[in-house]
Amino acid sequence: MGLMELRQLRYFVAVAEDLNFGRAADRLLIAGPSLSQQIKALERDLGVRLFDRDRRSVALTAAGAALLPHARDLLERADDLRNRAARIAGSESVRIGYVNWLPPDLTARTSAVARVHVDAWIAPSHTQAARVADGSLDLAVCWVRRQDLDERGLNARLIGADRLYAVSADRRSDDIRARDLLVLTDTDVTTWSSWNVYAERLARDTGARAVRISDGGITGPGFFDHVRRARRPILNSPKAH
Repeated sequence: MGLMELRQLRYFVAVAEDLNFGRAADRLLIAGPSLSQQIKALERDLGVRLFDRDRRSVALTAAGAALLPHARDLLERADDLRNRAARIAGSESVRIGYVNWLPPDLTARTSAVARVHVDAWIAPSHTQAARVADGSLDLAVCWVRRQDLDERGLNARLIGADRLYAVSADRRSDDIRARDLLVLTDTDVTTWSSWNVYAERLARDTGARAVRISDGGITGPGFFDHVRRARRPILNSPKAH
């Protein structure tokens, strides 16, 4: 039997609550294939199948339903132990905000040095940066320009990078020149301020064509509607804000 991890138990409980791997992965801030692999590893370590799943549905097996309350109890006791250890260590409370992504297992990684409270208000990058500046948050995971850091007296560290893709309705596989790309910006500058600034600068520096829209189609289903209508590839935005 392999070494069962608390992380895998959290994944099990999340899938059991949603009965949908996609929704559970979004809530856990991990990729769907990674979640599926972790559940399979947990099933292998426990020696039982936890879910019956096909392309259309997910359901708890009898074993999964029987083990679910015990998994929840273990997680509650682990959280209580972590909180007690934090109080003994005298660790400080840290308020953190984000846009649409946080490092996985954030609480587990930081429990030895701080009690992390993730703020439930998901806001655009410039809003989260402003909240750090005014003291509403201690930290934020967001896009931020060096100019904004200097103006607000903030510091930042790079914790990740996003890959951009040119999305097209064609099945072409050849290289795409930057000047043949469309880059979408949105008239809703309150929501899309950070992306608009980035997209406009990218268009200016590379020769891509910036196109202003007003339907929020920078991401989501609306983005693919623009791709289908366009005659040129469109650069995707990897972030929600």
